[in-house]
Amino acid sequence: MAMVRVTIDGRQVEVPSGTSILSAARSAGIYIPALCHHPDLPPAKGSPAAGVIFQGDRMIENTKPEEDGKGCGLCVVKIEENEDLAASCATEVKTGMVIVTNNETIRTKRQENLVPILTRHPHACLTCAQQEGCSRSQCSLNVPQNERCCMTFGHCELQNVATYVGISARTPKWVPTNLPILDQHALFIRDYNLCIGCTRCVRACRDLRGIEAIGFVVDGIGRVQIGSLRPTLEESGCKFCTACVEVCPTGALMDKSVRPGKKEEDLVPCKSACPAHMDVPWYLRLIAEGKRDEANAVIREKVPLPGILGRVCIHPCEEACRRKEVNEPISICALKRYAVDGDRGLWKKNAKVGDHSGKKVAIIGSGPAGLTAAFYLRKKGHRVTVFEARGKAGGMMRYGIPRYRLPADILDKEIKDIFDLGIEFKPNQALGKELTLDQLEKEGYEAVFLGVGAQLSRRIPLEGADAADVLWGVDFLSRVAEGERIRLKDRVIVIGGGSVAVDTALTAKRCGAKDVTVVCLEKREEMPAHSWEVEEALAEGVKVMPSRGPHKILTDKGRITGMEIRPCTSVFDDRGVFNPKFDDTRESIQGDQVILALGQAADLSFLQSTPSIEVENGLITVDEASLETGMTGVYAGGDVTAVPGAIIHAIAAGRKAASAMDKALGGTGDIEEVLLEKGTPNPNVGRHEGFAAWPRERVPELDVHRRHESSQEVALGFTEEQALKEARRCLQCDLRLTMACNPAPPKKRLAVNEKNLQQVPESEGVFQLWDGDHKVLWIKGTANLRQELLRAIEDNDQAAWFDFEEDKMYSKRESELLQKVLQEYGRMPGGGSEDEDLF
Repeated sequence: MAMVRVTIDGRQVEVPSGTSILSAARSAGIYIPALCHHPDLPPAKGSPAAGVIFQGDRMIENTKPEEDGKGCGLCVVKIEENEDLAASCATEVKTGMVIVTNNETIRTKRQENLVPILTRHPHACLTCAQQEGCSRSQCSLNVPQNERCCMTFGHCELQNVATYVGISARTPKWVPTNLPILDQHALFIRDYNLCIGCTRCVRACRDLRGIEAIGFVVDGIGRVQIGSLRPTLEESGCKFCTACVEVCPTGALMDKSVRPGKKEEDLVPCKSACPAHMDVPWYLRLIAEGKRDEANAVIREKVPLPGILGRVCIHPCEEACRRKEVNEPISICALKRYAVDGDRGLWKKNAKVGDHSGKKVAIIGSGPAGLTAAFYLRKKGHRVTVFEARGKAGGMMRYGIPRYRLPADILDKEIKDIFDLGIEFKPNQALGKELTLDQLEKEGYEAVFLGVGAQLSRRIPLEGADAADVLWGVDFLSRVAEGERIRLKDRVIVIGGGSVAVDTALTAKRCGAKDVTVVCLEKREEMPAHSWEVEEALAEGVKVMPSRGPHKILTDKGRITGMEIRPCTSVFDDRGVFNPKFDDTRESIQGDQVILALGQAADLSFLQSTPSIEVENGLITVDEASLETGMTGVYAGGDVTAVPGAIIHAIAAGRKAASAMDKALGGTGDIEEVLLEKGTPNPNVGRHEGFAAWPRERVPELDVHRRHESSQEVALGFTEEQALKEARRCLQCDLRLTMACNPAPPKKRLAVNEKNLQQVPESEGVFQLWDGDHKVLWIKGTANLRQELLRAIEDNDQAAWFDFEEDKMYSKRESELLQKVLQEYGRMPGGGSEDEDLF
């Protein structure tokens, strides 16, 4: 590309041909103010207007349809050979150009052009001498609340630019407009009272995103008005990408739920809500583009068990998905499964195992936490051995989750992929029986991870629980998983309201039970099981009796006949502690068999001779940051350290432990890997009619009447057509994180030193003085800037920064008299004491 050399403010600058003067200046670090300009957008000047726009119920027609956009006029500069000032955002550089960006003429013109902008925006706070650090909640000048600046005050682009340009004394007071404030639609608020008509949002929607849901017109008094092209955003084709919010220089467009300092977390909550922090937007984007195997690679950058997660993850990402504010969340989990089920091996091309470190690591337990820790530690070059108490690897994924949810072939394949890295697997090795921690240390293992899980049934004392036909949930599921053919009686009562109880109830149906009733303490909407789990059980004919607890199991000659239950009035006490309360009434339900599915517990009997590893409430205590136990070199994670969670939580624990263990073994602790070079996403998402109303795709399932015939997987997965449609519903919220922004004006603050103080003239104006933390010490107008500033610095030993602005406050004769007084008395008349000058 041809290069062009120009001179800007005396500096030689070389940029590609076609570059605007504004961009050329900014590339050289030379600041030029602008409000209509944004680095991701075409110039406002020449931008086409619409015929009509809507601001809520208000329709505004274009009175000057022949007029295109004009721009803000703040970026004007002087080109040496031109008589008039030029708009730097819309003027391309030419070889040999000599450009001046700042002189008195330019400053005056910018202030003139700022007047109509501020006339339509509340600006009382911008002209207040006490604006620094002001909370807006209390005003010493008693400015009416509706005339004060909005909540962006203090970090507002308009405020920064106006402060830099300077507000002309000719700027009229803002007159309240009472325009619509649209706060009922999803994700953001539109306040037309704060709009300055810069048209950035219009260009972001039309030119950057390719949607064109909003436009601008010129109203009857010549002002630019912005609004949707149809009465509602949904009708206008809005895709709720919120690029318009990102580019708005005022508070006219504001996010509803993006917190200061939490932008990435709140804008892309699907990623931040995922315990493993999978890049959800990227793999959804790839699926939408038909790049299934590439999406699989992105998923595998964070987890070694993606196909399992695609079937049984509790998907907190979907709970956080911003699309649900529009209509329904994206079916992220099902799309993950779709991508992984289409695995063609692309991810393996960039997958690597580090050089051998010479270190040995023992992993106790082969559940999701243990397998994940083993996977990443092997990747870092360590020699890893996995010890498992049972005959096969998988932990509760194999012995707790029913096969109709997680098929054995999927589990076996993903475990094999992990072990194929060179990990040794030793089954039938229970800690505390076949091996001990002392033994592992003697065998040269330098780090140990305890991922033994929670594989016991949680038990409670209950009258009749010793009857022959009483089973315990986790034990029952484990026996079925091991292949034992259990034939249940016709009427089964399941006690419990969590995931174990739901899995138990549905498995009971597959083991011959004709009538299954779940009894739980919680209200239906408060059950620990996820709502979709409960709905699946209801669909298969399971009955749910919420807000009830077991009182005793009824028997007749040793045979179960039912259960006596009582209403539960509350599950937790006022402190949030589990402490169920019941009323005095009783009711009986009939049943032939009872399964107590009250959750899981960890078997920690192996710690009886290891006092350095502490246990609290049945869980191993670990350091939160590293997951190291009280015994040096021994780490723990998963269900053995936290109330039984989900597989994704265990995977996150395995990642955290692997990183800490690698670091302790002399590595970097960096377990991140890139399996797909992603590049830069296309900012143009295109227009799609009716996008906001596109419904969530439903995952095809096995016919409900056939489910009890076998353990065949119920969820069948998306078809290609469904997956593409569902992925294209994504709002692509992460695109906002790739957007640029205008540079902030240079700070006018100068360090207090002799060189900078020499710049201060002995003329009228205003100066400000700050301490080292940039807190205001003094703001003062004076007839002699130099003298008064030096005096203020002398009186304030904390003075570290200052700025000044020349401003003719007095007539020539007044200035002469004031100078005379200052010389005679050393102070400005009416200046008062130092305390009175402080704000």
